[in-house]
Amino acid sequence: MNSTIESRLAEREATLTAALSRLESVVVAYSGGVDSSLLAYYARKTLGERARIVIAVSPSLAFDELEDARQQAQQFDWQLLEVKTGEVENPDYRKNDGQRCYFCKGALFEAMDALAKREGISSLAYGANLADLGDIRPGQRAAAEYEVVSPLQEAQLTKDEIRELARRAGLPSWDKPQSACLSSRFPTFEAVTSERLKMVETAEIALRRLGFRGFRVRFHRLKTNQLQAPDLALARIELTLLDLERVSSNGELRAELVAAVKCAGFSFVTLDLEGYRQGSSNVIVETTAGAGKSEANHAGAQESEFAPVELTRRG
Repeated sequence: MNSTIESRLAEREATLTAALSRLESVVVAYSGGVDSSLLAYYARKTLGERARIVIAVSPSLAFDELEDARQQAQQFDWQLLEVKTGEVENPDYRKNDGQRCYFCKGALFEAMDALAKREGISSLAYGANLADLGDIRPGQRAAAEYEVVSPLQEAQLTKDEIRELARRAGLPSWDKPQSACLSSRFPTFEAVTSERLKMVETAEIALRRLGFRGFRVRFHRLKTNQLQAPDLALARIELTLLDLERVSSNGELRAELVAAVKCAGFSFVTLDLEGYRQGSSNVIVETTAGAGKSEANHAGAQESEFAPVELTRRG
């Protein structure tokens, strides 16, 4: 790393530490991903036991992800607190209309806020980074309503810089592939249920055991158009381009993949030729937004469909 890059990283690390030092005490939202892991690490390093680390446990968090998060927290003695959140039981969350993350983060921040009030903790924080500012992130609106601070954004840390600081800190998650919650595997407007989340989780665990790294199992419902016949589930598998080539040329591996995903409850298994990419389930929202811009007469209808719903504010 050259001196200019090293200097910039040191400056941003100092800004992160300074931002945390200004907090009297804090509850940090932790998921086990590299962003929240780095925030948890520096919060504990800066504030000690005045930083409480919290993870939300719900059907939208895969069990193996939870176990990894627990092990890392234990390694660094973060005294991890687990809170159960019931976002999947919320009809507004289940309908998955483009504001799902708003209700998910709202459930998390509500639990964190309750903990903070019980224990006299002054602030809430989560691991949003600079990249999150340029994507569809309804959860940031929930963060604003609960006055949750974003120290990584304040420090202007990029994803690569976050990974480098995490590597230097010895965090096992430093090179962990980005992994959004299981509900992100559902197209907008496709209902999210505990049963469907379990199907996706089981399929992804199977793929991980087959050696795949950096992938998604996307859930799609196929209507049968037959009276009393149940709808069928199709798995759209996104793999890295290297793994796509590997599966294409290895019939035995392909058969194992298909069998594993069908065992999870899917009727059909397909490979997405575009490969693994973030946000592909947002395509309906993006298309709808584009249509709203090009058809001025329908703009009001578009805005009302995604009208913000305000959560209970902190305080």
